[in-house]
Amino acid sequence: MTLLEIQHLSRRFSTGERKVIALDDLSLTIAPGQTLGLAGASGSGKSTLARILMRLLPADEGEIRFDGEDWLALSGPTLRQRRAGLQMVFQDVAGAFNPHATVADVLDDPLRIHRIARRRERPDRIAALLERVSLSPFLASRPVRDLSGGQRQRVAIARAIASEPKLIVLDEAVSALDVSIRGKILELLVELQQERGLAYLFVSHDLAVLRAVSHHIAIMERGRIVETGPADAVIAHPEAVATKALIAAVPKLARTAIAEKAP
Repeated sequence: MTLLEIQHLSRRFSTGERKVIALDDLSLTIAPGQTLGLAGASGSGKSTLARILMRLLPADEGEIRFDGEDWLALSGPTLRQRRAGLQMVFQDVAGAFNPHATVADVLDDPLRIHRIARRRERPDRIAALLERVSLSPFLASRPVRDLSGGQRQRVAIARAIASEPKLIVLDEAVSALDVSIRGKILELLVELQQERGLAYLFVSHDLAVLRAVSHHIAIMERGRIVETGPADAVIAHPEAVATKALIAAVPKLARTAIAEKAP
């Protein structure tokens, strides 16, 4: 069974007289409850793919089917309704939030927009969401800008799960966090996946992070998928030059991969 199917997706940009191919005939799939780690160097097209998937950018060619529907053909009220099933957590959480919003404002929005709870029920739902991501309900009245980076990322995850999605796109969602906080956020994401049957598209340049959470890994280079497979197999037996370069950028991961390849 397939939850997300992307077929022959292409996107080009023009900067003056120069044309940039951001996505080049890209295809991939994600099954329900699974995590696909998407890795690649800066400029490989990872974030462009995420933004097309979230309908923040149009595609030039190709098809996306999400939960059985033609995702790129949806518009208006139907698209707004279906957005509940596909959410995103950004790298720049501060930029994704209204700087003047409180935590309660941030979490109230998806509950209100997707009509998940009535007004009188929403404070309790907000408190439950905060507790689920290991934050105190008393933070609801705090401005988001006053929170630490780790707290803001937990609020972003709470907002993403508020609409009870089937798939969450995580675009470098832990790259700006300290190592200790990063580990706790990854543990939270795995717990939520097991509890709710969530699927993730986890975009990162860090293969060590992806190995910790991914069932499969796909490697991007110049807008194309150049290698894909089970996470451990891709790390232990890399074939593409781009994959080997990413592993070499994480020395401990490289040593582990070499040890696993030894007889």
